[in-house]
Amino acid sequence: MKKPVLVIMAAGMGSRYGGLKQIDPVDEQGHIIMDFSIYDAKRAGFEKVVFIIKKENETDFKEAIGNRVEKVMKVEYVFQDLHNIPEEYQVPEGRVKPWGTAHAVLSAIDVIDGPFVVINADDYYGKDAFEKIYDFLTTHEDDDKYRYAMVGYQLKNTLTDNGYVSRGVCTLDENNYLVKVVERTRIEKKGDAAAYTEDNGETWAELPVDSVVSMNMWGFSASFLQEIKAGFSAFLEEGLKANPMKCEYYLPTVVTNLLLADRATVSVLTSKDKWYGITYKEDKPQVVAAIKNLKDNGLYPEKLWD
Repeated sequence: MKKPVLVIMAAGMGSRYGGLKQIDPVDEQGHIIMDFSIYDAKRAGFEKVVFIIKKENETDFKEAIGNRVEKVMKVEYVFQDLHNIPEEYQVPEGRVKPWGTAHAVLSAIDVIDGPFVVINADDYYGKDAFEKIYDFLTTHEDDDKYRYAMVGYQLKNTLTDNGYVSRGVCTLDENNYLVKVVERTRIEKKGDAAAYTEDNGETWAELPVDSVVSMNMWGFSASFLQEIKAGFSAFLEEGLKANPMKCEYYLPTVVTNLLLADRATVSVLTSKDKWYGITYKEDKPQVVAAIKNLKDNGLYPEKLWD
């Protein structure tokens, strides 16, 4: 069995945050959130990381994180390119938005030939999550179905006080297998509760705060890359008609289609850790304080890579 590879989606510019939030330091030593994810991944057993970035950000990205990680892990870079679509389709004039998380992962199809974990660049997942998903990927293989995994978090541990968030809201069966995941692109805290809207705030529906949500920490076999590729044309066919400037091909969409076809199972590995991320600039002080607290409690050394 091949060793799992860590894949980090870092091509987004952070439109709500402004600028390259993925390379914004969160401690006095200049570490960024990705440093902590890679540190946790390495001590869980990962030896290779694939960064999905935009070509124009390559130099800044290598200076911010890539060059120092290359000293402790095998590193590869792949580029998410808006124009990397089947030749029978065209990018709509004026579109600058990437094609979404599934398209991002598809960018890595030539450098992954075994199991892999996908994470967001700007989310802190916690040590427990990497240990659980590494253990899963080193003990499970595809058989009559694809055997995938996801780390799920309680919604209340993933919200911000500073605006709305996008989360994949999960339905689980009695054996902790994923039944479906629905992408809710605008969820907000409402006091001690949470709610989502699909009509730009005109109406709201409550979401239980203990709902299990996906933070885009998925464990897949290499088969998943071929499934993304196989479904991309159908996505474009529909998306370019319905919403040509903003349609996105999401990882949960590909997963859900496989579940509906009974071709895959997804084991949900639940984490009670608190998620940290910088969706908005106002989130940063809380993340900085959290990282300091984790260091003070001995979970991380002051300097991760010394």
